[in-house]
Amino acid sequence: MAGFEKFETGSAPIFAWVKGVKMEDEARRQLENVARLPFIHDHVAAMPDVHLGKGATIGSVIATRGAIIPAAVGVDIGCGMMAMRTSLTAERLPDSLAPLRRAIEAAVPHGGVGLKGGWKKGVPTGIASRFRKAGLDVRLDRITAKRPAIAEAHSVTHLGSLGGGNHFIEVCLDEADRVWVMLHSGSRGVGNRIGMFFIAEAREALEKRGVRLPDKDLAWFEEGEALFADYVEAVSWAQDFARQNREAMMERVLKVMRTLLPSFKTEKVAVNCHHNYVEREFHLGENVWVTRKGAVRAREGDFGIIPGSMGAKSFIVRGKGNVDSFQSCSHGAGRLMSRTEAKRKFTVDEHRTATAHVECRKDGGVLDETPMAYKDIHAVMAAQADLVDIVHTLRQIVCVKG
Repeated sequence: MAGFEKFETGSAPIFAWVKGVKMEDEARRQLENVARLPFIHDHVAAMPDVHLGKGATIGSVIATRGAIIPAAVGVDIGCGMMAMRTSLTAERLPDSLAPLRRAIEAAVPHGGVGLKGGWKKGVPTGIASRFRKAGLDVRLDRITAKRPAIAEAHSVTHLGSLGGGNHFIEVCLDEADRVWVMLHSGSRGVGNRIGMFFIAEAREALEKRGVRLPDKDLAWFEEGEALFADYVEAVSWAQDFARQNREAMMERVLKVMRTLLPSFKTEKVAVNCHHNYVEREFHLGENVWVTRKGAVRAREGDFGIIPGSMGAKSFIVRGKGNVDSFQSCSHGAGRLMSRTEAKRKFTVDEHRTATAHVECRKDGGVLDETPMAYKDIHAVMAAQADLVDIVHTLRQIVCVKG
């Protein structure tokens, strides 16, 4: 049982699950800024993968009464993980996995910003059908009718696409050498447009109130305001889009695998969880808004995914429903250093050594995602032993990055 460390702020305290892992001074200052806001419910929770973010700290759980901070949700709205176990086992896989990686890269648009990374040669019929059947088209029309600035973002053209940065698609083996598919992405270009628009609106609203903050990215909307209702509607749409995005990519990856690999079945239940989102929940006696910025809901019995870096192990976990964490756990290992520092510090040869066991990119374009840029996932898991139980331990054999 790791337990949390308590940090007093003069206002709401911080409960941080950081025993045995590093928390930057800058990240702690960000947490303190959040904890001093007037609408914080009881305390702020920090997960063991906590690190510096924009406005709010990545790896934080913020429960609020009557207010939401758009920058705490961020611009990668609904970003999260999906995993499925197959009936395939390691001995049935081919000796070379390079053709599988290339086929996945061809089937799922990846990398880039803006139009890059989406469907550049026309949206496949199945993707367009999914967009309509999920009701995403009608709901988006309602949102953009009220907020035209959100219109013309890449919505259906990005559905079923991976993006870049820390987003990935992986084929993994568990402790019994069973094959899993795991992927990480969110609401892509349209989610970014929604996030950027409402963050700017929140800053403007704060200026009109005459409120001064240590960080303008902590600007908020208050319940009852038109902007608050519009933001909740838009962010809920983006979260649903993100979930559909992961499901669409999973379908395409499995289709590729069925073409190249021996026949297999999939588990009936898949894990599909957000880790950048806001929802209404009941905690510590009140209905509040809970923003998880780089954190996963871990109610008792909830299944979640905690990935390591592209060369380290990942975990399928079951939540323990820890009240002090607002029933949450970490969303990954957490960055140890910035992307710029990682590119400066490590060489391509070091990256190749660290990922020798994985069929993946081994060039300078992914040095910012090299395993050494992340915290030790085993230390992160040990620090949250009272938040989740480990159900499966996965090791990557194929990794697709943008």
